[in-house]
Order: sequence, then C-alpha cells, then structure tokens
Amino acid sequence: MVPDLARSIDLDKAANGAQAPRVFSREVELTYPEHRFVRLYMVPIDAQVGHDDSGGAVVVLSDVTEDKVSMEERIESERIDSIMRLSAGVAHELGNPLNSLTIHLQLIERKLKKLQLGADARSLSESLEVCQGEVKRLDGIITHFLEAVSPKQPELNELDLIELVDEVLRVQEAELCDRSLDVNVDVNQPVPVILGDRGQIKQVFFNLIKNAMEAMQPGGELRIVTRSDDEFVYMQFIDTGSGISEAELSRVLQPYYTTKKAGHGLGMMIVQRILRDHGAQLGIESRKDIGTVITLQFPQQHRRTRLLGA
Repeated sequence: MVPDLARSIDLDKAANGAQAPRVFSREVELTYPEHRFVRLYMVPIDAQVGHDDSGGAVVVLSDVTEDKVSMEERIESERIDSIMRLSAGVAHELGNPLNSLTIHLQLIERKLKKLQLGADARSLSESLEVCQGEVKRLDGIITHFLEAVSPKQPELNELDLIELVDEVLRVQEAELCDRSLDVNVDVNQPVPVILGDRGQIKQVFFNLIKNAMEAMQPGGELRIVTRSDDEFVYMQFIDTGSGISEAELSRVLQPYYTTKKAGHGLGMMIVQRILRDHGAQLGIESRKDIGTVITLQFPQQHRRTRLLGA
C-alpha cells in the first residue's frame, strides 16, 4: 500500500531481535482513494511469546489529516502575516522621502513663478508638473498597497454578491471594452445574502476579474456563475485565458510569485487572506492555453451566525 514502508521501518531487524527501536512511528501520506495523512505506530512482538515462533507486530493507525492540514494552514498564515508586516513597513518608509519630494517640488514651483524666465520657465514648469504627477501617482500606489496588505478585521454586514460584482464590473467596464472582452454573469436562482466586509469582498472580485482580463486575448470571455446549497454560496470566475501550467499552479498563492512583467505577486495572496478571514474557501483549476476556473465558497448567513455563536 505504501511503497518502501517496510524498508523504512526495518522490519527484518525487528523480526530477528537485532538492535532496533521497540516502537516504530511513521507519518504516511496516502493519495488513494482520498488524500489523507496517517500516523503509523508499530510495536514488535518477541518471537518467544506465544506458540508461533515467527513473531509479529501490533500496528496502530491514526488519521491525522485534520491536524496536519490545520498546522500547515497556521504556518502559512504566520508566514503571510510576517510578509505583510514587512511589506507594510517598507511601503510606509517609502512615504517619507515622497513627502519630502512633494515639499521641495512645491518650493521649486514657487521660485520658478517668481523668476519669470519666459520660455525656459514654461519648459521647466512642464517638467515640474510631470515630476509632481509621478510623485502623486507613487503616493497613491503606496496608499492602496498599505490598505491591501494591512490585516484588518472584516466588518460583517449583509451582502448581495451579485450587486457587488455588478459594481466592480461597472468600474472595469472601460478596460473590458478596450480589450474586446465579453463578460456574462449567470444567475439561475436567487443568491442568498452572506455576511461580509463590503470593501474587502469587492477587492477580491476586482483582483480576480483583473487577473482574468490580463490572461485573455481580444475576443475572450469571462463567465461568472453562481449557485448555492443549504450551507454555502458558490461563485465561479471562468475565463478563456492562457491558463496556468501544473508546475505554476502550486505557486499561485505564494507571496511575490507572478508571471506578469508588471505584477507584484501579492494579489492572490491577499485574496486568500480576505477569504480566510470571512470563513470562505478558494479553489483553483486551470489548464494551459485553455483557461482558469476560480471557485469561491462562502458560508451562508445562517451558518456563519451559528459558527460565531458557537
């Protein structure tokens, strides 16, 4: 069942009474029929005991999948939090020289107006405006970055997910048209409201739609499909983009990993953090040159309320 397990625990030595541990312990990862983690304990039985001189062993198997997954999630969460804090600190420090640049550019602008140097002054003023515009743009980038990476407890309110998606699509409508992309929102049944933070969930939708846009060529299509059951509300973002290879798929949620030339590699990590804070889950399926399906699973309001109460 588990390749090379017998060799790893050295059963032959145990059976022959050679110097070997009296209790063997191994953690085994199983992939069939389900992906599980099992802890195996084996206690050899001396050959003299009983009437059978062949000896044997007592084996105890414990399913530790839940503990293993919880531990991995905690480690990943702590790693993400440390990166977030580092990134926020760097971004904050960048704000100080930008403030200094803004002040000195304003001083230069005032002196130029007083000097009245004619045509040369106009040329310098235009260059100064460009510098001021770029400083303002950088300041805006840092502000939005800090808002994105700073961990904030979600402010839970009743949310209509379809209404939120429509709001985000209206903001991105011009870029979608410019790229000649079609968007279809499929709502086959009423979508129950959820409890969530309006701004944070909008940020999730914005990032996912932006990623889909940048992955598709003109004429591509993004479908947003919703469904629900008694416990959860599901939203799928299905694009016809370039897709993600199997090797890259395992790294999509890692900090600073990106396949874009201008990407910072934090978008999907932020999406995962927001969803986790909302008790929601994220699933990614993709095939190279075919497209990607992102599935969001939100707990329904009554389930969330019950969990909070517990």
